[in-house]
Amino acid sequence: MVQYISADKAGLLSTVLEALLYGFSVLMFIATLWILVRGRPWSQVNHRMFVIACLLFALSTIHLGVDINRLVSGFIRFRDITPGGPPAWFANPSDPSFVFKSIVYGFQTALGDGVVIYRCYMVWNSIWVIIFPIILWFGVVGKSATATGGVYACTSPSTDSTGIFAQQVGKWITAFYSTTLACNLTATALLAYRLWTIDRNVRRTRVGRGVTIPILLVVVDAGALYSMTLLSALIGFALGSNGQYVVLDMVTPIISIAFYMVILRIGIAQHSPSRDNTNASTLPRVPFSRPETSGRFGKPMHVHIQVEQVTESRRSAEKGVDEVNLPMQRYQSE
Repeated sequence: MVQYISADKAGLLSTVLEALLYGFSVLMFIATLWILVRGRPWSQVNHRMFVIACLLFALSTIHLGVDINRLVSGFIRFRDITPGGPPAWFANPSDPSFVFKSIVYGFQTALGDGVVIYRCYMVWNSIWVIIFPIILWFGVVGKSATATGGVYACTSPSTDSTGIFAQQVGKWITAFYSTTLACNLTATALLAYRLWTIDRNVRRTRVGRGVTIPILLVVVDAGALYSMTLLSALIGFALGSNGQYVVLDMVTPIISIAFYMVILRIGIAQHSPSRDNTNASTLPRVPFSRPETSGRFGKPMHVHIQVEQVTESRRSAEKGVDEVNLPMQRYQSE
């Protein structure tokens, strides 16, 4: 099988790129916590999103730490005692460090996909809509063993010298990539469609620019960022290139970045000074005037009364927009 880049070079390049993305994710993590807790007592903070943000940060930190340790082990510690040198050591999928980082990646992938499904459920407010994404999610983390089977196959004595591209290991990796990609795409598509229908329903009664489309765009961008990265890893694996190691290590911080960017974008929109003015301008006002006379000069005086009219469909749609804003809201069910 043709390798377009050696395993040791792929390991070094992947760790460098992962570290760069991790640096961005650290800044976004700090900003996310600030958005979640700003101006709120602890009892009103969205504890679910707070805990998930911390878990994603912890998992990405552990993954990067393992990769740095692998660089030290491959290029320094086991450089002269491993037959074939660093390229052979990095190409060995049965090494405990590779198995551990695969488990961390599996947990983070399951957590990221679960967040997208949760957002989809909160927007649709129906369990039936997310049945298929849930089935796919269980395909990633459940007893179907798409992820755990790949880790087990890496440590199996029957794994041959072709490394991670061996037939036994390959079938698990292909199943894992395909399942998590389908899960993310399905949940993101359902969420985007719901946001689009909400905006379509309020378009007739709205004056000015609404908030639904900006939320829709950031949700789609986050889903596309993760999906395209995962698709690149799947293509690299299918081509038998060690370049898939590079993309795969980049997926871990990208999962965190995609989660943070949704909360940050909505949080910035909420705390924008022009938000209240924008919302006020979206409400149609009907002026009424009634002539009155002032006793001294006898000139007519007009009294203007503005009546805000909000239809029931608009209230329902705006409620749906608030459901999208789940990272910033504290639900009664929590």
